Amino acid sequence: MALTGLDIFKLTPKSNCKDCGFPTCLAFCMKVAAGAVEIGKCPHMSAEALEKLSEATAPPMKAIKIGTGDNEYTLGGETVLFRHEKTFVSRNRFAVAFNDAMTAEEVDAKLANIKKVNYVRIGEEMKVEIAALKYTANKDNYINLVKKVKDSDAQLVYMLVCEDADVLKEALELVKDEKPVVYGATKDNYEAMVNLVKDAKLPLGLKAANLDELYDLVDKVQALDYKELLLAVEDPSVKETFKNVVQIRRTALKEQDRKFGYPSVVFANDLTGGDKYMEVALASLFTLKYGSIVVLDDIDYARALPLFALRQNVYTDPQRPMRVEPDCYSINGADDNSPVLITVDFALTYFIAAGEIERSKVPVWLAVPDAGGYSVLTAWAAGKFGADNISKFIKNSGIADKTKSRKLVIPGLVAVLKGELEDELPGWEIVVGPEEAMHIPKFLKQLASEDATA
Repeated sequence: MALTGLDIFKLTPKSNCKDCGFPTCLAFCMKVAAGAVEIGKCPHMSAEALEKLSEATAPPMKAIKIGTGDNEYTLGGETVLFRHEKTFVSRNRFAVAFNDAMTAEEVDAKLANIKKVNYVRIGEEMKVEIAALKYTANKDNYINLVKKVKDSDAQLVYMLVCEDADVLKEALELVKDEKPVVYGATKDNYEAMVNLVKDAKLPLGLKAANLDELYDLVDKVQALDYKELLLAVEDPSVKETFKNVVQIRRTALKEQDRKFGYPSVVFANDLTGGDKYMEVALASLFTLKYGSIVVLDDIDYARALPLFALRQNVYTDPQRPMRVEPDCYSINGADDNSPVLITVDFALTYFIAAGEIERSKVPVWLAVPDAGGYSVLTAWAAGKFGADNISKFIKNSGIADKTKSRKLVIPGLVAVLKGELEDELPGWEIVVGPEEAMHIPKFLKQLASEDATA
């Protein structure tokens, strides 16, 4: 059961120092119990008490770090089952599967796809983060596979999928400094696996045939004083895999049982029978419920675009809408004769408008000022998308140097701004655009036709 503020207060050295930033110890303890402050903020806590309280007040799901440097990622640390309750904390990561039976050409093709599918969406890099390297039978081939992926400069975290401790020992020598995931601890080999990873504190993946067996395995590994874990029940059935992953999360968060308080691994590639479209569907499902690492057979743009967009949407704080960087964006090869359309920086609005502009095939500059991350009408009502804001952005953005056109198209929903903008931007022709994004292509084609005949 989670500690209350009073429970923590009883274990806290009483002081009127206010060094923690709160007026009283009780106020501090209440914030700690609510998860708003870390217990380590109290400078007078003994090391022993701090260790006990840190674990007791930690999220029911442990946060596990994998990789190093720019390729370091956090898994787990979740506190709610549903995003609308609060927010999800650590986004899941996608892995591409390799094995020692693959030819060099097959390995190269997958690595090339991984490098190719790397782009930025709303300020975040979208890419595959993990290479899941599976040992099947040939030790030499497996070691060569690890070397090949490492030498590829693909910027990946390594997940060594192997149950043979002797093979793992040799493979780990190649990548242990990059903090790989070691996956393959079972009821038969868990002691040897823990001994391999304990000194370097590497994340260890436990696997079992069912939830009861997995629960017992976690208990045995924790008895060896090791808690840097990931969990999986490998089942060929989609239904059972889904049930197991959800039950692991519910047990940790709802029942506050820390035996299952660890991130999960899902091998979506093993559930599809080679159907790449089903793989996308399952990867989407387990992005929502609740695979911390989702393993795919391969990646390409057709599969990556929906997956990465879904992940970004789900793992964004619902109280803080995603925003596009304020700038003037060239669409359809905009040049020095292209008109300027303006919209808000709310990502959903931007992508809808940009998509319809692309569909029109008309070269356009899309101006995006800072509108507080709101939709058009909300930003206008909040005073963030008025004539003053828009005119100031147009003057300071440098768009007048990028195009000789002086047509500025504003959203039809804020047609009321036309007169004010004409006063604020002398020399510009203010054009009221459509109210609905779906009408943008027809509107732009008519505008281009009028310009061509003028």
